[in-house]
Amino acid sequence: MEKLKQMAETLINLTILEARELGRILKEDHGIKSAVQKAHLGHVPLYDEKVIVQTEFDVIIESIGSGSKLAIVKLVKELTSLGLRESMDLVNSAPITLKEKVSESEAKELEKKFENIGAEIKIK
Repeated sequence: MEKLKQMAETLINLTILEARELGRILKEDHGIKSAVQKAHLGHVPLYDEKVIVQTEFDVIIESIGSGSKLAIVKLVKELTSLGLRESMDLVNSAPITLKEKVSESEAKELEKKFENIGAEIKIK
């Protein structure tokens, strides 16, 4: 136990040059690699990286698809404050952005509603 304490004390007091030389000796003479080399971690951040996560989505009506134009117009009217005529014009001018900057759950819900009636929807 005393021998281990002495080794620990010696390691703690190494200079940078001595620590590098010790690392080289362990690697070249004894085949001991560092834990990072053994782990094969791929990408290990060396600093605090910021990950950008998309939180707002646009729902775009690509086309009427195989759906009923009337059903799609009614759904557009229900989801917006537009009247029947404005909703019809919107559907006729597809591709068009129906909603902007909505949450992922709302975008998925809208996509499901439109796909259930045959419309082609894109979430961007």
